[in-house]
Amino acid sequence: MRFHEIPTPALIIDKKIVMQNLQKMQEYAEKYKVNLRPHTKTHKMPYFAKLQENFGAKGITVAKVGEAEVMAKNGIKDIFIANEIVGDEKFERIIKLTKDGINLSFGIDSIEQANLVQSAFEKFSAKANVLIEIEVGENRSGVIKKEDFTALINHLKICKNINFKSIFSHDGHSYKATDKKECEQIHLKSQKRTLEFSSIASELNLPAEIVSIGSTPSLINDFEILKGVTEIRPGTYIFMDASQAMAYGDFSMNAATVLTTIISKPTNKRVITDVGAKGLTQQRRTVGFVATPGLGKIKGTDVWIDSVYDEHAIIYDKNLRDSVNIGDKLEIYPNHICPVVNLYEFAYLIEDGQVVDKIEVSCRGKIY
Repeated sequence: MRFHEIPTPALIIDKKIVMQNLQKMQEYAEKYKVNLRPHTKTHKMPYFAKLQENFGAKGITVAKVGEAEVMAKNGIKDIFIANEIVGDEKFERIIKLTKDGINLSFGIDSIEQANLVQSAFEKFSAKANVLIEIEVGENRSGVIKKEDFTALINHLKICKNINFKSIFSHDGHSYKATDKKECEQIHLKSQKRTLEFSSIASELNLPAEIVSIGSTPSLINDFEILKGVTEIRPGTYIFMDASQAMAYGDFSMNAATVLTTIISKPTNKRVITDVGAKGLTQQRRTVGFVATPGLGKIKGTDVWIDSVYDEHAIIYDKNLRDSVNIGDKLEIYPNHICPVVNLYEFAYLIEDGQVVDKIEVSCRGKIY
C-alpha cells in the first residue's frame, strides 16, 4: 500500500534517509578511527540494530536488561547496557545472557553497587563485565570525584567476580548548548574529563580497554574526537527528531514522522488531528539550540503543534486550515523520537511513497 493508506496514528520511517544516516555516522567513526556502538533505545528494533552492525557497528548499546534480552534473542551478540544495574533479579538475567554466549557489559558508579554485583555474581560463579560511568556535566549518574574513582578502581581489584573493562560518559548537557560552538566546547571538555579518569585507571594498573563517549548533538556535526577515545554511542541520529534538527540546522536527516489524520476544523484557524499525547508525548524542548516552538513540526510547513490532549493534537494556523480537508493526512516530526517510538507496536518503513516493510517495535515497553 501507499503510506497515506496506513491507519493513523502511525510511526513512519523513511528508508532512504535512514540508510544515509547510518552511512554518515559510520564514516564519522571511521574518520576518527573509533568504534561505533549505537544506542538502540531510540529505535528499539532488532531490525535496525542489525542494519547498524551491517554498516560496521562494533555492537550495540541498550538502556535496560529487557532490551538486551530482546536484542540477544534476535541475534545481537555484543551488548552494553549503558546504565547502573541494581537488583538480584536483573543480575540473574544478565548472568543467563552471558552463559548463553552474549558479550554483555553494564555500568557501575559506586563501591556500594559493586558490592551488590560481586555478591550476586559470586553466588553463580559468574563474572560481571563492568564499565565505570564518569559524570561530565549532565548532573545525572556517574562518578564525580577523582578520589571516589580511585577508591572504586582499587576496590574492583579485590572483587574476584567483576571484570573492569572500561569507562564511559554521556554529555547529555550538550542539549542545553546555545549554539553549535558551545556544543562543541561541551563535547571537547567532556572528552578531556573522561580521558583524565582513563589516565587515573592506567596509573592504578587497571587500564580501561575502552573509553566510550556519546550523545547525538555532539556527534552529528563532525566535531573532533580526541585521541584516546575508542568508542562512540550516538542513538537519535538514526531517526532524528524536531529538536535534533534544530541543533543540526535543517531537517535533511529526519527519517521518522508520525502520520496523523485531520478529524476536525472547528474554527477558521484551528485544526484537530487524531494523535495526541499517547502518540506524540507532551515533551517540550525549551532550552538551548534544540528548543522548539511547539510539540512537533508539520512536515513540509513552518507550522507546529500548539498543544495535545490524550488523543488530539491542536494546531492554530489559518493557512493550513484553509488548505486541508477533514480526512487529509499530515506527517509530524516529533520533538523527541525516543519515547515516541516506545508508544507504537509497529513502524512502517517507507520508500518512494510505498510501504516496503512493517517492523515490530520488539523492545517496546522493556523498561525493566
